[in-house]
Amino acid sequence: MLIKFLVSLLPLTIYIFLKSRKSLHMLQQNWYNDGNRYVNWIFENKKQVFYNFDLLFIIFICGIFTSEITIMTIFIVFYMISAFIFLKKIKGDQNKKPLSYTKRVKRLLVTDYLIHIAVILIISLIFQNSMIPWYYLIIGLMIYLNYFVILLANTINKPIEKAINNSFKKKALKKLNSMNNMKVIGITGSYGKTSSKNILNDILNVKYNSFPTPKNFNTPLGLIITINNYLDKFNDYFVAEMGAFKKGEIQELCDLVHPTYGILTKIGTAHMDSFGSQKNIQEGKFELIESLPKDGIGILNGDDELQMSYKLKNKCKIVKIGIDNKDVDVRATNIKVSNTGTTFDCIFKGDKTKYKFETKLLGKANVYNILAGVALGHELGIQIDQLIIGVKKVNSVEHRLELKKYGNINIIDDAYNSNPIGSKMALDVLKMMPGKKIVVTPGMIEMGSEQDKINETFGEQIATSCDEVILVGEKQTKPIYQGLKNKKFNEKNIHIINDVKLAFPLMQKLQDKETYVLLENDLPDIFNEK
Repeated sequence: MLIKFLVSLLPLTIYIFLKSRKSLHMLQQNWYNDGNRYVNWIFENKKQVFYNFDLLFIIFICGIFTSEITIMTIFIVFYMISAFIFLKKIKGDQNKKPLSYTKRVKRLLVTDYLIHIAVILIISLIFQNSMIPWYYLIIGLMIYLNYFVILLANTINKPIEKAINNSFKKKALKKLNSMNNMKVIGITGSYGKTSSKNILNDILNVKYNSFPTPKNFNTPLGLIITINNYLDKFNDYFVAEMGAFKKGEIQELCDLVHPTYGILTKIGTAHMDSFGSQKNIQEGKFELIESLPKDGIGILNGDDELQMSYKLKNKCKIVKIGIDNKDVDVRATNIKVSNTGTTFDCIFKGDKTKYKFETKLLGKANVYNILAGVALGHELGIQIDQLIIGVKKVNSVEHRLELKKYGNINIIDDAYNSNPIGSKMALDVLKMMPGKKIVVTPGMIEMGSEQDKINETFGEQIATSCDEVILVGEKQTKPIYQGLKNKKFNEKNIHIINDVKLAFPLMQKLQDKETYVLLENDLPDIFNEK
């Protein structure tokens, strides 16, 4: 009977793989449970995790009253049906960021299977025919709790991952130490890090050989991978984006790459949940500037009160940029935004000349990012006429106020991780556009206890900026809906969907002769309400 029992488990392997792939996808999107993000996600999504078809595994208790062959048949049929239903469901899922089969994920899959095999091996060693229903119940419970089994696999693999990362780190440090002529530039802030990084890199490459961290490689491992796989002896500058979820993480990145120059974009409320307070965010972001050497240069935003009020604990040179604050070193005035880009005048402290800059990028937020790049580029010896050329050549940054076409519709793609300041600026850009205006948004996340209030205010701002609104996720967007009602926005022009894929055919139905659609934020799959 043991052989028959083990054979009955074979169809289960496919279902375990499908379930584990889904759990791993959520683990990966939650940074492998860094800061308990994955655990928090599990308990915030009880319906998805606990109330599903797998809960019916309790029917295996019926095996106590039936023959061994009958319960084996029920077990096989149940998980064949489960696999079919689950496969059909995941095929219909709209994954904006699919599971990446990294070496770490493959190691987790192996550990996951070893956990299941260990349980089956123990059952085999103590096997008794009368206990078969209970064995099926144990296996069914493991599959039902698959999200926790993956969490266990992640915990088991931690020492392995730490050892692997340490070997990569040693290799990166050795390579960095051999590149004596290369300087490191760190960029951090609550918003605008990636845009600022790419803009600075484009500007620096007018004169130097600069290389930025790819995409959003802004963690210790991301910087290590960049150093090991991309940097070479010809690089003059390494532009390192630095992200963080809590205090001390920027310091860890600085201890790794030792930046000589730093840009602090904007301090806001992003990741309030993990930082814990506005003060912690402020101190956490300034870890970059306070890590700079005495001969280093820090670029600060003179319009950001949280930067200007901070008492700096080191003596590096500080260069301030701004738009509203006149007492800065590099200032933009006469800003004009159109559907083809942005122009502005740039004033350098001590120079009475106003220099005309133009860029294909949209909005005030990008002007701040350009000013930071211009200010540091100027400090590093790039002439103003070269800076003007560099800014004109700056490429649009994907999903950050990126202008693109969808049929006859003009898309303003600001789909990357929205925030209160950036979303307001994106709406200001939309207002300036001719024709019909539509906003598509699921709202903002990771704003702590103020999230509902922030999204309600966002709804009020949307009401004065567009003609139609498409809200993605009924539950998530309730505060935005309330904000729209506060401003007496026409409810007939509010459209609620639970799958962002439905937004595109809906746009086409709503379009006019000339239409601009703002895509504001694009929540990861862990927030999908479909």
